[in-house]
Amino acid sequence: MNKSVPTPVQYTIPAQLRRMENLHIVFWLFKDVSWCMNFKPLGILMIIPTLLVAIYITNKNKEIKSEFAHNLAVIFWITANSTWMICEFTGIDEKLIYGNIEGRYLAIIPFAIGILILAYYYIFQFKKDVNEENEMISRED
Repeated sequence: MNKSVPTPVQYTIPAQLRRMENLHIVFWLFKDVSWCMNFKPLGILMIIPTLLVAIYITNKNKEIKSEFAHNLAVIFWITANSTWMICEFTGIDEKLIYGNIEGRYLAIIPFAIGILILAYYYIFQFKKDVNEENEMISRED
Protein backbone atom coordinates (compact mmCIF):
# COMPACT_ATOMS: atom_id res chain seq x y z
CA MET A 1 0.00 0.00 0.00
CA ASN A 2 1.24 3.45 -0.88
CA LYS A 3 0.77 5.96 1.83
CA SER A 4 0.29 9.41 0.45
CA VAL A 5 2.44 12.10 1.91
CA PRO A 6 0.27 14.83 3.41
CA THR A 7 0.40 18.12 1.59
CA PRO A 8 1.56 20.88 3.92
CA VAL A 9 -0.67 23.88 4.33
CA GLN A 10 0.79 26.65 2.25
CA TYR A 11 0.68 30.35 2.94
CA THR A 12 1.19 32.54 -0.09
CA ILE A 13 1.86 36.22 -0.02
CA PRO A 14 0.23 38.41 -2.66
CA ALA A 15 2.82 40.16 -4.83
CA GLN A 16 1.71 43.63 -3.72
CA LEU A 17 2.15 42.71 -0.04
CA ARG A 18 5.55 41.14 -0.77
CA ARG A 19 6.68 44.36 -2.47
CA MET A 20 5.44 46.31 0.56
CA GLU A 21 7.42 44.02 2.87
CA ASN A 22 10.53 44.55 0.75
CA LEU A 23 10.02 48.32 0.83
CA HIS A 24 9.62 48.06 4.60
CA ILE A 25 13.12 46.57 4.82
CA VAL A 26 14.51 49.52 2.81
CA PHE A 27 12.88 52.03 5.19
CA TRP A 28 14.10 50.13 8.24
CA LEU A 29 17.66 49.99 6.89
CA PHE A 30 17.67 53.72 6.15
CA LYS A 31 16.45 54.38 9.69
CA ASP A 32 19.12 52.19 11.26
CA VAL A 33 21.94 53.41 9.00
CA SER A 34 20.94 56.97 9.86
CA TRP A 35 21.11 56.01 13.53
CA CYS A 36 24.52 54.42 13.07
CA MET A 37 25.84 57.44 11.14
CA ASN A 38 24.20 59.90 13.55
CA PHE A 39 22.05 61.46 10.81
CA LYS A 40 19.44 62.63 13.29
CA PRO A 41 16.82 64.27 11.03
CA LEU A 42 16.81 61.38 8.53
CA GLY A 43 16.79 58.75 11.27
CA ILE A 44 13.82 60.34 13.02
CA LEU A 45 12.03 60.97 9.72
CA MET A 46 12.43 57.30 8.68
CA ILE A 47 10.53 56.16 11.77
CA ILE A 48 7.29 57.30 10.11
CA PRO A 49 7.36 55.21 6.91
CA THR A 50 8.93 52.26 8.73
CA LEU A 51 6.12 52.18 11.30
CA LEU A 52 3.36 52.96 8.79
CA VAL A 53 4.36 50.11 6.50
CA ALA A 54 4.64 47.74 9.49
CA ILE A 55 1.12 48.74 10.56
CA TYR A 56 -0.16 48.26 7.00
CA ILE A 57 1.40 44.79 6.76
CA THR A 58 -0.01 43.84 10.16
CA ASN A 59 -3.47 45.00 9.15
CA LYS A 60 -3.32 43.05 5.88
CA ASN A 61 -2.38 39.88 7.80
CA LYS A 62 -4.87 40.25 10.65
CA GLU A 63 -6.86 37.14 9.61
CA ILE A 64 -3.85 34.83 10.06
CA LYS A 65 -3.16 34.69 13.79
CA SER A 66 0.50 33.72 13.48
CA GLU A 67 1.25 36.48 10.98
CA PHE A 68 -0.73 39.00 12.99
CA ALA A 69 1.10 38.21 16.25
CA HIS A 70 4.55 38.32 14.64
CA ASN A 71 3.84 41.49 12.67
CA LEU A 72 2.40 43.15 15.77
CA ALA A 73 5.60 42.22 17.62
CA VAL A 74 7.57 43.82 14.76
CA ILE A 75 5.63 47.08 15.28
CA PHE A 76 6.70 47.09 18.93
CA TRP A 77 10.27 46.15 17.98
CA ILE A 78 10.44 49.14 15.62
CA THR A 79 8.91 51.33 18.32
CA ALA A 80 11.48 50.15 20.87
CA ASN A 81 14.29 50.56 18.38
CA SER A 82 13.09 54.07 17.50
CA THR A 83 12.73 54.99 21.18
CA TRP A 84 16.30 53.92 21.84
CA MET A 85 17.51 55.85 18.78
CA ILE A 86 15.71 59.04 19.85
CA CYS A 87 17.12 58.68 23.38
CA GLU A 88 20.62 58.52 21.90
CA PHE A 89 19.99 61.42 19.53
CA THR A 90 18.70 63.62 22.36
CA GLY A 91 21.46 62.56 24.76
CA ILE A 92 19.17 61.11 27.42
CA ASP A 93 20.16 57.49 26.72
CA GLU A 94 22.67 57.42 29.60
CA LYS A 95 21.04 60.06 31.78
CA LEU A 96 19.06 59.03 34.81
CA ILE A 97 15.45 59.95 34.20
CA TYR A 98 13.94 58.34 37.30
CA GLY A 99 15.81 56.65 40.13
CA ASN A 100 18.38 54.36 38.49
CA ILE A 101 16.52 54.27 35.17
CA GLU A 102 18.42 55.64 32.19
CA GLY A 103 16.63 57.05 29.17
CA ARG A 104 17.43 54.12 26.90
CA TYR A 105 15.56 51.82 29.29
CA LEU A 106 12.34 53.39 28.00
CA ALA A 107 12.79 51.06 25.03
CA ILE A 108 12.23 48.10 27.37
CA ILE A 109 8.50 48.90 27.45
CA PRO A 110 7.76 48.28 23.74
CA PHE A 111 10.33 45.43 23.64
CA ALA A 112 8.48 43.76 26.53
CA ILE A 113 5.09 44.27 24.88
CA GLY A 114 6.39 42.57 21.71
CA ILE A 115 7.76 39.68 23.75
CA LEU A 116 4.46 39.34 25.63
CA ILE A 117 2.50 39.25 22.37
CA LEU A 118 4.68 36.43 21.06
CA ALA A 119 4.60 34.61 24.40
CA TYR A 120 0.81 34.76 24.35
CA TYR A 121 0.73 33.45 20.79
CA TYR A 122 3.08 30.54 21.49
CA ILE A 123 1.51 29.62 24.83
CA PHE A 124 -2.17 29.90 23.86
CA GLN A 125 -2.54 29.95 20.08
CA PHE A 126 0.33 28.08 18.40
CA LYS A 127 -0.89 24.57 19.26
CA LYS A 128 -4.40 25.44 18.03
CA ASP A 129 -2.96 26.65 14.72
CA VAL A 130 -0.92 23.47 14.30
CA ASN A 131 -3.97 21.34 15.09
CA GLU A 132 -6.05 23.27 12.54
CA GLU A 133 -3.34 22.75 9.92
CA ASN A 134 -3.22 19.02 10.68
CA GLU A 135 -7.02 18.80 10.39
CA MET A 136 -6.88 20.52 7.00
CA ILE A 137 -4.21 18.10 5.84
CA SER A 138 -6.11 15.04 7.05
CA ARG A 139 -9.30 16.25 5.28
CA GLU A 140 -7.35 16.38 2.00
CA ASP A 141 -6.44 12.68 2.29
